[in-house]
Amino acid sequence: MLPAPHLNRRRLLAATLAAGAAPAFLRRALAADRPRFELGVASGFPRPDGMVLWTKLTGDGLAERVEVRWELARDEGFRDIVARGSEPAEAAWGHSVHAEPAGLEPGRWYFYRFEALGTRSATGRTRTAPAADAAVPLSFAIASCQRYDHGRYAAWRQLAGEPLDLVLFLGDYIYEYPSSPLAPRQHEAGYTRTLADYRARYATYQRDPQLQAAHAAFPWLLVWDDHEVENDYAGLQGNRLQTDFAAQRAAAYQAYWEHLPFPRALRPRLDVPGAEMRIYGAHDWGRLARILTLDDRQYRDPQACPKPGNGGSNTVALKDCPTLADPRRTLLGETQERWLAQAWTADKPWNLLAQQTLMARFAWSDPAGADAGRYWTDGWDGYAPARQRLLAQVAERRLGGAVVLGGDVHTHYVADLKADFGDPRAATIATEFCGTSISSQGLEQARLDAARGFNPHIRYARADQRGYVGFTLGPKQLDARLMVVADAWDAASRVDIAARFTVEAGRPGAQAA
Repeated sequence: MLPAPHLNRRRLLAATLAAGAAPAFLRRALAADRPRFELGVASGFPRPDGMVLWTKLTGDGLAERVEVRWELARDEGFRDIVARGSEPAEAAWGHSVHAEPAGLEPGRWYFYRFEALGTRSATGRTRTAPAADAAVPLSFAIASCQRYDHGRYAAWRQLAGEPLDLVLFLGDYIYEYPSSPLAPRQHEAGYTRTLADYRARYATYQRDPQLQAAHAAFPWLLVWDDHEVENDYAGLQGNRLQTDFAAQRAAAYQAYWEHLPFPRALRPRLDVPGAEMRIYGAHDWGRLARILTLDDRQYRDPQACPKPGNGGSNTVALKDCPTLADPRRTLLGETQERWLAQAWTADKPWNLLAQQTLMARFAWSDPAGADAGRYWTDGWDGYAPARQRLLAQVAERRLGGAVVLGGDVHTHYVADLKADFGDPRAATIATEFCGTSISSQGLEQARLDAARGFNPHIRYARADQRGYVGFTLGPKQLDARLMVVADAWDAASRVDIAARFTVEAGRPGAQAA
């Protein structure tokens, strides 16, 4: 119970405000009693001289525009402050804050915090990327698919305690569905359709303390997948073929930017149908690696051979769906494909391609059989000629350190990427690590086991594991740890290393360690 003087003060403030006669200092005092940084803090997009610092004001009674002060220091006690500033948090953009300090030292750690309306945020830790000529290692993790009502976030708790430099989040930050009434924890409402719906859904996820800890511990680079908008959407087509999908997509894109540490320059354009937000780009880590982030949703062609009366994915036999082999179809869009063809670098030992889903072919029946193999149409198997174009670039450029990183399919996959998946003797030209989900449920393991024989290039496949993948990258070797949660519904669950793999620079293909 609060002490009586505090209770009396609260009653006095409330009564004075109700009478409409509160002086400014009393209004500020009451504002300071409200949770103003309830969704935590985050950072992202590290550059050699800066990064993005993010937070979002919460609570009622916010003005249309509120000034939010930020500080960045070399020490956690903020005795050595190196940058400070103020950013407007505007109601039109969800009172989000995207501060961008610049002129910082490359390759070092900093601490940051925010203050507004008499309250101070939690402290976050972030870092700058190395200088362009620096040869320093990179410790990072990939994560994806954190459906709130499918489990608790022991994976985030474990990841937040690792000595990482960077987190790559590869899509499905929220899910748009209503929850089963039997789920131990619930989404706050039904399907997300409006800006208010999406804002409320992000708030449900970001109140989780384990997720907040992971955001506060490291800078992130993020890409979206489908569930940030709607399952299996493709460009401006929803999976229900609804006529109002452009407005829904615009609301979803706006909420995505509002709730995550993206630069102001990437704020979505709302003056075009469905909005537009460029999330693909190139990010260098000194002389060691280039990280290429892709967008496989905004510009794609609709999925081939959908179920009657619907958009979205299907699993079909190749012989029954010749559209799968149409070379004109694209997953990335022509503009992004051309950009990627120029964005690979041969000046660094590693190119890390951070994208949404499994790139390796995965046939659910024998490709040599009567049906020519069955394939899921939402992933790269639904756009095989586009995949072939991408992998041909890697082969032609002789990029021996090309590593594809993915999520989406709620399965730990490790795979060899080949120019011809139908030829077991074909050379491996890149390596793939597709991480399982933080919490979203996966397929039955028996289904994967039954199909493994049709896919000899798959080195590891486990759909019954939740977790993430941790990596240590040096100039000569990439080490990977496949992390798995023992109990997805226990926030304090043990998290173990299920398998280890290594990749040597210049020698594509993962080797069990």
